[in-house]
Amino acid sequence: MPPGAPSTTGFDFAATLDAARLGDDRALAALWLELQPSLLRYLRVGDPDAAEDIASDTWLEVTRRLDRFTGGEREFRGWLFTIARHRLIDARRRAARHRTAPVAWLPDRPGGDDPAADVLGDISTQASLRLVSELPPEQAEAVRLRVMVGLDTGEVAQIMGKQPGNVRVLSHRGLRNLARRFTMMGIAHSVS
Repeated sequence: MPPGAPSTTGFDFAATLDAARLGDDRALAALWLELQPSLLRYLRVGDPDAAEDIASDTWLEVTRRLDRFTGGEREFRGWLFTIARHRLIDARRRAARHRTAPVAWLPDRPGGDDPAADVLGDISTQASLRLVSELPPEQAEAVRLRVMVGLDTGEVAQIMGKQPGNVRVLSHRGLRNLARRFTMMGIAHSVS
């Protein structure tokens, strides 16, 4: 579900976040249930165990600092994915020092509710992962956060430490690169 979109399950994010901030373990578990799937899609690095470990580290950091967090749903999602991004960068650095196999940088399936995700839906998940992981790292990250996680440009810019215009350019270039690759593979699809 894209940030800021009304919940179709009746989940009251604001009330749940407030309760979690006050130490309610059930509220924290509800936040985890709501956000863990998109977090895992973002963190998927080819090895499902690594994504789970990074997600665990992310949630551990969230629990340590949640009482100091201020803001609403959009800010919380941005904060969560910023923490996750830092943990992912740390994991990549560790993997680069001890690399034994190539690392895929993408989740195992595209997100919904975004027309750009249709580009990734036209080919198999494995081929999608391979193609997006072949993009330049910043383009791949922008596509993952915008298309697969469903964050808006401002949130992605904050997470990546870039200006919103730069994120739009990275996303656009990444999607155009994917469209060109699809064309080379014989898959007709337009991305503008």
